[in-house]
Amino acid sequence: MTGVKELAYVVYEVSDLSDWEHFGVTLLGMQLGEKLDNGFTLRTDEKAHRWVVTEGPADDLVRSGYEVESNHSLDALVAKLTEAGVEVTEGDAALAAARKVDRLVVVTDPMGNELELVVGLADADEPFHSASLLGHFVTGTGGAGHQVLLSKGVSREDYLAFYQGLLGFRISDIIIEELAPGIVADLIFLHCNPRHHSVAFGDMPHPKKTHHFMVEVDDIRDVGMAWDRCLQAGQPFEMTLGMHPNDNMFSFYVKTPSGFAVEYGWGGLLIDDDTWEVKTLDKLNNWGHHPMQAEVAWLQAGIESDPMPAPGPGGPEGAL
Repeated sequence: MTGVKELAYVVYEVSDLSDWEHFGVTLLGMQLGEKLDNGFTLRTDEKAHRWVVTEGPADDLVRSGYEVESNHSLDALVAKLTEAGVEVTEGDAALAAARKVDRLVVVTDPMGNELELVVGLADADEPFHSASLLGHFVTGTGGAGHQVLLSKGVSREDYLAFYQGLLGFRISDIIIEELAPGIVADLIFLHCNPRHHSVAFGDMPHPKKTHHFMVEVDDIRDVGMAWDRCLQAGQPFEMTLGMHPNDNMFSFYVKTPSGFAVEYGWGGLLIDDDTWEVKTLDKLNNWGHHPMQAEVAWLQAGIESDPMPAPGPGGPEGAL
């Protein structure tokens, strides 16, 4: 296998480290990995990190780490990229050590996104533990999760030539939906392992490089509990609870302190390449995932002004 096998980690540059640590650890249920000179890392499994959060003004994605199977596979991929005219830069020992990998190279995709192609993302020294989750985050062979990036006017032909033709991604499906007169969401979803997609690209107006990153849990109750934590904390939401028609993910979208979103989901579909058929769908959601600013503002106002009544007559137990 010479292509990438998983989305291993993402690197974000953020303007408020304190807000981000609260968001990742307290609200999402991740584990703080280690403090860095200019930020910190977040864990969702046994790996040393899945998110690297650094301080800076971008408030956006700055690098994506994709793991390949071996040094031999990376050498073959580098040769393929170089032959296609893509500039490849070997990462130095200091960067490899910081990313906790055996080796990495840096390339840039047609939209200008920087990618680190890596071998050997290390495990952490200690077992993963979340102070909030009942279950676990879903990673393993599916990698850290998925991300949706903006195509920024680059043609589908051009970025597929890079991601599909060179990196070895396969198309999962396409969704084209007219959201409002003259406003069309056109997204294509790509996979590199059984997870329905590790990356997707959208042709839609958005100020960031990334629209969202998805983390998946294996206990549906953790979706509800994360929803409650975000609601009670007054964290802005992007969309209500809902379900997608292509990957069957039951999820909600909450905004990060940097303005892009995190999809928090359960029940994502797995792909068998031997039987999978690529389809074009005409809707982004089977149900839910509504824009929710007004609704959630009302709910949050209610929580702040009318705390849960004590048990007894008129309270939760008295009502049963």
